[in-house]
Amino acid sequence: MPRGAAWRDLVAPGIASLIALAILLGLGIWQIERKTWKEELIARIVRQTRAEPVAPPAPDAWDPARDEFRHVRVSGRFANDREALVHGLAAGETPGRALQGYYVITPLLRADGGTVLINRGFVPTELKAQADRRDGLIEGPTTVTGILRASEPRAMFVPEADPARGEWFNRDVAGIAAARGITDAAPYLIEVDAVPGQTTWPRGGQLKVDLPNNHLQYAFTWFALAACLIGVFGVFAYRRLHDSDASGTVKE
Repeated sequence: MPRGAAWRDLVAPGIASLIALAILLGLGIWQIERKTWKEELIARIVRQTRAEPVAPPAPDAWDPARDEFRHVRVSGRFANDREALVHGLAAGETPGRALQGYYVITPLLRADGGTVLINRGFVPTELKAQADRRDGLIEGPTTVTGILRASEPRAMFVPEADPARGEWFNRDVAGIAAARGITDAAPYLIEVDAVPGQTTWPRGGQLKVDLPNNHLQYAFTWFALAACLIGVFGVFAYRRLHDSDASGTVKE
């Protein structure tokens, strides 16, 4: 085959390779941009959770993108008779082991009006019954500091809640409020801070800022695939042209 014909035979695979290369490079660049965004997000969350507590936003001013993870303070009285339990895990005393149990969600009747759900923290399964942790109940006026969290949507494989038994599998603010007859609940909840030296249950401070940031690895993968594509096409093109020069026939 003449050398000119061999070059023409490279046009179609060359165009396809260029399109694939552009896609791979675009994905790599996108992951670099995502890495920068994730680092800024983590820095913002850490900064907000460590800031001095402020009053939570009014329900009609709540913006999850702006307000979630703010450190807040609110006062009121716990409605302990309307608590709900959310299935969950918490870190055990032995590293690498987790405790199975529940997060206790208790409505707080705010001193300035309205109600906000408070995630008071974790209790192990054996302390599910409120009667078994009476020393952890808070009666009378109290002040809570904690982290604002948005309502948690139920994922595809998460079981449905059992309102009759007061058990949920996700932090469904609207669902819990409706099941407990709360009509003025804020559209968010507050996860309480840890109390140093606490010996009673539930125990707060369970929120851990541990967002995965693997975007650099993903970017490296896409760029490596792009480099492999260049190498493969380079070898293919070289052999195609070299074989046509050597024998006048393209070897299949």
